[in-house]
Parts: sequence; structure tokens; C-alpha cells
Amino acid sequence: MAHKNQNKWGVVIIACMAIFIIVLDSSAMNVAISTLVVELNTTLSIIQSIIALYALIIASFMLLGSKLQDILGRKKTFLIGLIIYACGTITATLSVNALMLLTGWSILEGIGAAMILPATTTIVGSAYEGKDRVTAFGIWGGIAAMGAAIGPIVGGIFTTFVTWRLVFGSELVFVAVILIFRHYLSESKPTLTWKDLDKVGVLLSITSLILIVLGILLLTRPDYWSYVALLLISGSILFILFLLWQRRRINNGLEPLSDISLLKNRIFGLGNLNSIIQQIPLAGFLFIIPVFMQQVAKIDAFMTGVALLPASITILIFSLLGAKLSSILESKYIIMIGFIISAAGAFILGSVFNINTHIIDIIPGTVVFGIGVGLLLSQLTNLTMSAARSDQETDAAGFLNAFKNLGYSVGTALIGVLLILGIFGGLTSGIESAGLDGNMTTKQIHDSLFNYVEKMQTVPPKISPELVPQATQIVESTISYAMKQTFNALTLILILGFIISIFIPKRKESN
Repeated sequence: MAHKNQNKWGVVIIACMAIFIIVLDSSAMNVAISTLVVELNTTLSIIQSIIALYALIIASFMLLGSKLQDILGRKKTFLIGLIIYACGTITATLSVNALMLLTGWSILEGIGAAMILPATTTIVGSAYEGKDRVTAFGIWGGIAAMGAAIGPIVGGIFTTFVTWRLVFGSELVFVAVILIFRHYLSESKPTLTWKDLDKVGVLLSITSLILIVLGILLLTRPDYWSYVALLLISGSILFILFLLWQRRRINNGLEPLSDISLLKNRIFGLGNLNSIIQQIPLAGFLFIIPVFMQQVAKIDAFMTGVALLPASITILIFSLLGAKLSSILESKYIIMIGFIISAAGAFILGSVFNINTHIIDIIPGTVVFGIGVGLLLSQLTNLTMSAARSDQETDAAGFLNAFKNLGYSVGTALIGVLLILGIFGGLTSGIESAGLDGNMTTKQIHDSLFNYVEKMQTVPPKISPELVPQATQIVESTISYAMKQTFNALTLILILGFIISIFIPKRKESN
């Protein structure tokens, strides 16, 4: 093996440190959303877009980042990605406006992460064999879960007591440690040259994924709905062309950007599909809870992190426990159980939100949701990567990480769409139940409250004193209805994951 016995887990520790800071960003900054809006003089929708674009950039450049390992070697690709990521971290730390944050976080960190993530998968996979390999991937998945799990409390502490900038700034410490101990990582011999790179495939893959997620993002902006269909259709067509182009290169004996024959493998295909489905509710959960707790419950970023801490701990515990369960129970069944439990948690959460909701009210639902998510995180990476041959690991890592980040990006965007639909429905039913007369009065309250909920203004809309009781009733109805409908939609998505899991072959069937 490439590592010495006394430093047996050095490789996976170094790889996991990189995973940790990449995952930490999104979950930690979700609790700082309100602070970012104020300090960067921007809006909630712009911050939401920056968060979604971070995952979008990672997903869009992932296939290219994975293929670069065959050209540069996995260690060199990893280190170059780390340097790019560090540049983005510095830029984000010093941000004075939303554009600077977008450049540093979404673009530079996103491109760096797209090179790091698939490299860590192949670095860990090549450094261990047998049971050690299973354990190493279990640690890899557990650390990724831990990054998401402790992110809210880390973000809450920094945002409330120091500054949100330290969320990014502290990552430079991890970057420095990784660079110091980079000798643990083994290099792979390049098998391709730059001439072999499928440049058309790179262009098609990046463009298609960007168009698809941008189309979904614009669903949260009614003014741009006329462009949504065009973006989604164009992106889908380009992705189909990408697949056809890859098949053509393979048939002509040329090196493809990605080995799409992997997608024909039942375990690999269903594993990736379930990874996308699992990421959508997780992204939605990590976005909507902080927004609600800070904008409606009026608690600070630190207490928002505390509110999410039970779920965070649960996710971490059950992601590690799930890895041990796989020795006595089929991964397929653990995944099915995970989807059902997380769906139950989302369903419970749908009924607890109103203007008087406190932290204690959401804990039961978040804990149940965390149990299910932890079980899913413990299995999906190992299951999916097990379907790839050793010569396909680079492409498999690219596909897996691209789809996972695409799912997270879609989830962050989709939650905004679901909230807007819920707000419309809640306002309509609330106005009717309040018994308001007069179209003008109804329209004024509708517009005022919708603007308040959509933009999450810090100053409530001005309403005449005689309408306060009715307005309070409308706000109550709007919040309850919007949150219930949003979590019900997330529940259905998780149930879809359970149904798909039924068709995953057992180990014996896949051999």
C-alpha cells in the first residue's frame, strides 16, 4: 500500500479534511443568511441564488474535474483544486458585497471543489483494500455528514459572537494542514494527454447542467418565468446531446469525457438517482429551517444552530451506525428504511410551524428526519461506487459527485418555488377566512404580506390598526399553510426515493 502501517488512516484523514470544509460551507452559512442580507446590502433571493450556484458550479465542473485526474494525476489535481479553493476562501472572507461573495464562494470555491471531490474518492479507493476500504469509505461518508451536521452550530457561533467571515477564514487552517501533510497522498500516473480531452463533451456537460439549474432557480422569480421553459428544455436537449456525443466517441475508439456505460449498470444508475433524491430534501431542510427560525421566530444565528443541533448530532450518529449495520443487513434495506424514516420526519415537521413556534417544537421532527438522512448518507456512496470496476473509478466518482451536488443545488432552488406556491395558497385562504370585504383592501393586504414573506423584510408591513386582528390571522394562515405544503412536498420526494430503492439489486443479484 501507499501508506505506512503506523499511519494507516493518514490518507483518509487528509482526504476527509478537504471534504469537511467543502460540506461545511453551505450548512454553516445557511444560519447566517439574514446577516449576509444586511451586511452585504442585498436580498434573500440573491443569497439563496449564491448558495444554489455554489453547488451548481461544483456539479457542472465535476465531470471535467474528475477527468483531469487522468491527465494530471489524482494528487496534482487534488492540490491544484485545493489552491483554487483557498483563493476563493480568501475572496469570500474579504467580501464587501454580494458579487464578491459570489466570485469567491460560488465560482472559485466551486471550481476548486469540483477538482477536489472526485479526487478524494479515488485517492481513498486506491489507498485501501478489502475491509479497510469499506471502513475508509465509511469514515469518508461520516466526515461528510459531520460537516453538514456541525455546520449550523459553527456558523451560529461565528455569526453571532464574532463574524460570519470566520466560517470561510477558518478553512484556511485546514488548507494549510492538508498542504503540510500532502506526502500521505499517493500520485497516479497520467494515462491521457490534453489532446485526449473531450472538449466538446466538456462544453456540453457544463452548459447543459447550468441551464437546467438556472431554469429551476428562476422559478422563484415570477418576473422571469417566461424564460424557465426555454432554459429547462435547452439544458435537457444539450444533456441528451452530451450523452449521444459520449457514445459516439466510445464507438469511434476515442476517449470520452465520461464512461456513460456506467449509467447502464443498475446499481450505479439507481444509486445516483437516489443520491439526487436524498440531497433535495436535505438542501431544502438546511435552507428553510434557518430562514424560518430567524425571520419568523426571531432568534439569532447561534440559537438557530442550537435548534438544528439535535438533528446534526442524529445525522452524524446514524451515518456512522449505518456503516456498521451494513455488515448484517443489505444496503438496499438500510436505504429503504432511511427514506421512510426521513419521510416521516418531514411529514411531522409540516404540522409544527406557526407564528408561535419555538425551538422545542421542531426537535421531534428534526431528530426523526436526521435518523433517516444519517442512514442514507452511510450507504449511498459505498453502494454506488461498488458498481464500478477499478478502471472506471475516476468516471464513477465524477458522475456520483456531480449528481449529488446537482441534487443539492436543485433542492436549494426548489425550496424557494415551494415556498412561493405555499405563500400564494396561504394568503388566499387566509384572506378568505379573515372575512375581509372590498377588493382593494384585500389586494393591499395580499401584496403587503406577500412582499413581507417573500423578501423577509426586517420591518413588518404597515397595516391600519383596525385590520391588525385580520392581518395576524392571515400571517398565521400563510406561515402554517406554506410550511406544511413545503414539507409535504419533501415527504413525497423521499417516498419516491423509497420506491426507487425497491428496485436496487441485492448483493447476490448484482454479482
